[in-house]
Amino acid sequence: MTKRLQQKTAPTISTFNDLAKLANYSLMDTLNCDPDATENGADYAPRQVFSGHYVPVNPTPIKDPEYVAHSKTFFSELGFADSMAESSDFVRMFSGDISQVPDPMRKFGWATGYALSIYGTEYIQQCPFQTGNGYGDGRAISVFETVIKGQRWEMQLKGGGRTPYCRGADGRAVLRSSIREFLAQEHMHALGVPTSRSLSLYVSKTEKVKRPWYSQGSLSENPDMMVSEAVAISTRVAPSFIRVGQLELFARRARIQAHPKAMEQLEKIVLHLIEREYADVVDKQLTTPEKVLLLASEFRSRLTSLISSWISVGFCQGNFNSDNCAAGGFTLDYGPFGFCDVFNPHYQPWTGGGHHFSFMNQPNAAQKNFEMFCSALRPLLASNQHDLLQLDALQHGFSTVMHTQMQNMWAAKLGLDRVIDLDNLGTLNTESHQAPCSELISELETLMVQTPVDYTIFFRELSSIPDDITPLKKSFYNGLYNNRAQNTAPEELEKRWEEWLEKWKTLLNIAIDADATSSRSIDQISREMKLVNPKYILREWFVMPAYQQATAGNYSLIRELQHVMTQPYAEHSKDIEDKYYRLKPAEFFEVGGLSHLSCSS
Repeated sequence: MTKRLQQKTAPTISTFNDLAKLANYSLMDTLNCDPDATENGADYAPRQVFSGHYVPVNPTPIKDPEYVAHSKTFFSELGFADSMAESSDFVRMFSGDISQVPDPMRKFGWATGYALSIYGTEYIQQCPFQTGNGYGDGRAISVFETVIKGQRWEMQLKGGGRTPYCRGADGRAVLRSSIREFLAQEHMHALGVPTSRSLSLYVSKTEKVKRPWYSQGSLSENPDMMVSEAVAISTRVAPSFIRVGQLELFARRARIQAHPKAMEQLEKIVLHLIEREYADVVDKQLTTPEKVLLLASEFRSRLTSLISSWISVGFCQGNFNSDNCAAGGFTLDYGPFGFCDVFNPHYQPWTGGGHHFSFMNQPNAAQKNFEMFCSALRPLLASNQHDLLQLDALQHGFSTVMHTQMQNMWAAKLGLDRVIDLDNLGTLNTESHQAPCSELISELETLMVQTPVDYTIFFRELSSIPDDITPLKKSFYNGLYNNRAQNTAPEELEKRWEEWLEKWKTLLNIAIDADATSSRSIDQISREMKLVNPKYILREWFVMPAYQQATAGNYSLIRELQHVMTQPYAEHSKDIEDKYYRLKPAEFFEVGGLSHLSCSS
C-alpha cells in the first residue's frame, strides 16, 4: 500500500453555475424509477418499494445553515475554488435545498433500496413490513452526479431528511456524527485506503433533534441519557454508492420472480455497476456472463486489498453488513467505526457488533459479503453451468487471496517487502524465507496482545529500526499488563521482545542481502516502513473535544484535526506530536463514546 500523492491544480470550477453545467445523471437516466413514486419527490412516509432502482426524493433542508468545514484537499482535486464552500448557492444546495438549482441540475434527488445480510445471513426482520421491501437509504439522499476530469462522482447528503426507507426515523444526522464521518473519510484517503470522500459540512443554527448518548464519563455500555443535538448535513462523494445489498435486493426479486421485470432490473443494476466502477477493467464488447465473471474477480481483488488496508492502519468498520459494503470495493459507512488504540484482535467499537465484526475478524466478514455478492450474480449465469463453476471457483478462492493480502500487508509493515507475489504465487521468495516471516508475524501478534501495545505507535517506532526495545516501550500500556499477560513475568516478556527484535533484524538483513542489486539499505527500509505505518490516526478521544467545542460554535479543533489527519505519515511540530502522538490516557478506558458506542447517528 502506498500513500497517494496529492496534486494541487488551479481551480477550474469557480462558481456554482460552473458546477451546474457539469451535471450528468447516469443513474436516473439509465435505470428504472420506482413506478409508485411521486412526480415531485415529496415522498417521505415509510412505505414498501416493490420495484425500480431508485425513488425520486426532495431532501429536507436544515434550518439556518452555517458553514463548518470543507475538504480543501478534495476541492483541489476536483478543481473547485475554496470560496465556493461558503457561497450562498453552494451552501443552499449542500444543506438540503435544491429547489432553486439552475439547469441542467435537477430539483429532486434520489434514494435507493437494498437488502440486508448480516454475516452471510439474509434478514427481513428489521424491515417494518417484515418483507425486506422497506430497507434502503433512510436519510442519505443523492443530489448530484457529474463527470470531472474524466471521473464520475455522485454527491450524497447524509442527514438530508426522510425518504420512503426511513422506517419511521427523522432522517437527520447530528453534528457529532457528521464531524466524525467528515474527518474520517478524508483521513482514510490520506492513509491511502480506498474510501468515500468528504465534500462539505453544514450545521443548523436553530434545528435540533434528540438522540440517546452517554453522560460525561459514563462507563455504561449503552447510552444513559437523551441529549438535544444540532442537526447537520455532510456531503459524501464516491464514483457510486451501489452496495452489495443493492445487488442482493434485485437478485432476491429475480429468484422469486417478484415482478415481470425482476431479472431485467438485476441485469441492469449489475451492468450499471460495471459502467460506474469497473469500466477501466471490463471491456464493453464482452458478453454479459463474461462481464459478470470479470466483475466478481475484480471485486474480490479490491475487497481483499481493502480489508488488509483497514487492518494495516488499525481501522475497524464495526458494522460490516452487506448493505454497508460498497460494491466498488471502497470504505463506506462511517457509523460505529473506530481506530485501535490498544492492539486487540477482538476490538469492536460498536456495542451491537459482536465478535463477527471485530478488528481481526474483518477478513471473515468480508468473505461473507463476497459470498452474498456472488449469490446476487448467480441468476445472471444460471443458463450456463460452466459459468457457474467459474463463479464458484472465484468464491472458493477468496480465503486464499485474503490470506495472501494479509501476509503481504504484515510483511510491508515489517519492512520485509512481500512474502508472496499475488501474480506469481510462490515464485518471489523461497519457502525458507516465507516460513520464518509467517512465524515472526504470529509471534508479534501474541506479544502485542500480552504486553499490550498501542498499535500505531508500536509500528511507527519500529519503522526507525531501533537498536533495542527501548523506543518500542513508548507504545507499551504498562497499566494494562496484568490484564493481558496472565502468569508471564515482566522480565520474561521483555526478554521475548528482545528475542523477537533480533529475529526481525535477521530477516531484514537476509532481505537486504537477497536484494543487493537494488541497494535497499536499512535507511531505505525505514523510509518505506514509514510510508505504510502512520504516525497519526483519528483516535476517538481526539474527536470528542472537537465535536464538543463545535456545539458552541468553535470549529478550530476540527480544522486542526483536518490538518494533522490529512498528513498522517508526516512529521509535524513538537507541539502536534506531544498532543496527538501519545498513548490513550487511562481515564478514557471503558468510557462510553470514547472506548465504545452503541450508535453514532
